[in-house]
Amino acid sequence: MQLHEWILKLAAWREPHGREGGEVTASTPLVEESWQGVGAGIMGRNMFGGGPGPWGDDPWQGWWGDEPPFDMPIFVLTHHERDPLTLGGTTFTFVTDGIESALAQAREAAGDQDVTIGGGADVARQYLSAGRVDPMQLNVVPVLLGDGARLFEGGAGVGLKLEPILVIDTPEVTHLRYSVG
Repeated sequence: MQLHEWILKLAAWREPHGREGGEVTASTPLVEESWQGVGAGIMGRNMFGGGPGPWGDDPWQGWWGDEPPFDMPIFVLTHHERDPLTLGGTTFTFVTDGIESALAQAREAAGDQDVTIGGGADVARQYLSAGRVDPMQLNVVPVLLGDGARLFEGGAGVGLKLEPILVIDTPEVTHLRYSVG
């Protein structure tokens, strides 16, 4: 949870998640603009929720509750088929035929808007390795972890040219945005 404390207390995060209160910090403008101009998103099975393996007869509906904060089509990369799930203004489509298929479906759904890749690390690593990320934003939290999924494991992103376009440093998180070439 330490990785997410900085965002969980922001009013800009709390409001779309149906929660009251919150703080306004130097991170607020980034969170507010993070969904502007975005028409669809991609995430992995772990970010959606439900654990590994087949979905089962009564599959879990994910971490996001009855009113997910996305209000747009979200494409979930998974190895196990599942019918689309609509909760509130969000339809989750489960994609089993790889990252290029998920990206093509998300682009079609987004129309002339952008597609965001929310992660987790494995999904982001696959798109980085395929050269399909631009721009890239990293939110670096000063917490040392002993294990977990690593974004740049296995040479992901090696050879990409990163041009810094934004740096915002706060005591809780440093935001780094790069143009990727």
